[in-house]
Amino acid sequence: MVAGGASDTGGVKPMSIAGRMVRERERLIGMTPEERAWRKQWLKDQELHHGPRKVPALELELNNPIKRIYRAPLDAVCKALTPALGFQRAYTVRYWTGKALIALTGIYSLAYYFKYNQNDWTRKGGWRVISSRKACVPGDEGFPRLSDRSAPSDYAARGFKESVI
Repeated sequence: MVAGGASDTGGVKPMSIAGRMVRERERLIGMTPEERAWRKQWLKDQELHHGPRKVPALELELNNPIKRIYRAPLDAVCKALTPALGFQRAYTVRYWTGKALIALTGIYSLAYYFKYNQNDWTRKGGWRVISSRKACVPGDEGFPRLSDRSAPSDYAARGFKESVI
């Protein structure tokens, strides 16, 4: 049943378009030349086209105008590559190029955010990046190095001492 109570056939009882020739026994009884031609055409009609088929009217129906606008650049690349690579390879290039651009945009966005939105003494929000002090092991120059911070005001300064204010 389809939503809303309507039937799949629109209220008409379904029927087979294959006729009586769908059964092998009926065909073995004997077929007229007209039935033989009809059966041949019916079998030919059952063959499916192999490979993707692009129907422009269907593309317009399935893709709204906004989607068509943002897909246009990569569709143009795919259209330009199709004669040289074939449709399947050109579409694969188009698909992975889009995914790579999205990933690159994400990486650049994160890098920008971490660079310009750090948590320092001027703001409350942002990511606080804390680096560990360098390791000092026996045998290193200045071995018993305790801390780089000399005064208690150096702790939790969050860049205040380096500011130009």
